[in-house]
Amino acid sequence: MTEAPKIIRIGMVIYPEFTLLDLVGPHAMLGVPPETQIDLLWHRIEPVIAGGGLPMTPTATFDDYGTPDVLFVPGGPAPAILGALGDDALIDYVASAGAKAGHVTSVCTGAMILGAAGLLKGKRATTHWMFMDQLSLFGAEPVESRVVEDGNILTGGGVTAGIDFGLTLLARLLGDDVARRTQLLLEYNPAPPFDAGSPDKAGPAATKLLRRFAAEGLGACREAAIRIGQERLGIE
Repeated sequence: MTEAPKIIRIGMVIYPEFTLLDLVGPHAMLGVPPETQIDLLWHRIEPVIAGGGLPMTPTATFDDYGTPDVLFVPGGPAPAILGALGDDALIDYVASAGAKAGHVTSVCTGAMILGAAGLLKGKRATTHWMFMDQLSLFGAEPVESRVVEDGNILTGGGVTAGIDFGLTLLARLLGDDVARRTQLLLEYNPAPPFDAGSPDKAGPAATKLLRRFAAEGLGACREAAIRIGQERLGIE
């Protein structure tokens, strides 16, 4: 009799106003193989409104789910991240589950939440380009890359990098062949109409404009990161 394959439990944390594509990109890649089981985790089994107004219904709670094989945290805009950083129960769950999970992962500003939980101290990590300089406030080493791997920590850059992240993690979990077949099945063959997906490519004018629009939120997140780094993590 053929032994049934081990199911890989992937716990994806959600919270109000998280960026939908941060979660959906990795979910699309990781949810294809039958060996994976993905759950959306929140305090209660009730809809959580993602950025853009789309309700997402959790499938398990922090209290009941326990430790996943893969812990994943999506990012969000500054107000969403500030809300998550101020949610002690969420941060405590990420810290406890991350200490035991086989893989601890994030996309975009989800790295801020991993950092607040103390999971990035001494680790190389990436995040959205606007928040890159804030990772060091949690004791991490910022790296500008679409995907960064450091031991069992895998972090993806901003938003669409979650697709590359998902394939990278899938290859680690189930092998390169599975990841390649999944990429082909989902026809991930990017050919963007504009070459403007990073500050270097978009140029200083566009980068400065976006930073100006985001300045208030970036400043508030920086203040929260400094406070958490000092009070929770003991980082001077």
